[in-house]
Amino acid sequence: MKKTLLFICCLILAVNLQANNTEDNDPVVKKTHVLIFTKNGLSLNGEKGFVHKNIPNSIKALKEICKAENIDTDTSEDVSLFTEETLAKYDAIIFSNANNEVFDTEDQRAAFQGYIKGGGGFIAIHSANAVERDWPWYWELVGGKFVRHAPHQKFDVVVVDKNHLSTYFLDKVWKVNDECYFSNNLNPDIKVLLAADLKTVEDKKKVEYPNDIFGDYFPLCWSHEFEGARQWYTALGHDSETYDDPTFRKHLRGGILWVLKMEK
Repeated sequence: MKKTLLFICCLILAVNLQANNTEDNDPVVKKTHVLIFTKNGLSLNGEKGFVHKNIPNSIKALKEICKAENIDTDTSEDVSLFTEETLAKYDAIIFSNANNEVFDTEDQRAAFQGYIKGGGGFIAIHSANAVERDWPWYWELVGGKFVRHAPHQKFDVVVVDKNHLSTYFLDKVWKVNDECYFSNNLNPDIKVLLAADLKTVEDKKKVEYPNDIFGDYFPLCWSHEFEGARQWYTALGHDSETYDDPTFRKHLRGGILWVLKMEK
């Protein structure tokens, strides 16, 4: 009887030791982590620029999209986070409706550049291509520099590339109610995913720009790889309620997952 009890005790001890060893040896799985950055700075002439009312709802949408994909998020408009040490925590940075001059120092710019060159991902939404309008490196990163937009209206968006995670689910023509953004200094390396059908856009200034630079179409969404990092930009997303739209959320989700190399 004593031998039996001793055997059972030894067996229980062995099982517990094995369980503890398994827990100790399990590698720590690092969750994907992104920073949602929403700072709106002063314009180049030092005046307060336009601040989109959609920012709170865009944050809500992005956080919910990321949570569903098991991605952790931080949200801030504090540019002091742009240090080499702090940015190293993030797999990607999302500029959600950031606008105008967002960096206070050259050290912050350098930290951001180093982050991108180190392979950190970058997602830019709507007015994010109007950030740092006097910094050519940023124009190259985001893919183009904001010039102006047509009046808010309904217009057609044509799917140029249906093989991307942010567009594959769309019909050939996506009818939107938004602002049609026009950019210049377009990076020739961008891969255009969506384009505005200018025949459906009413804009008295079209003859000035973009005129016929791209014929009847103008790029609105693109992706590319820049200095070691994946980048994705969509010009859509002016209205707060747009961020509640399941199709637009799927569009954002696809861009985020592509940048993070989480294609499914």
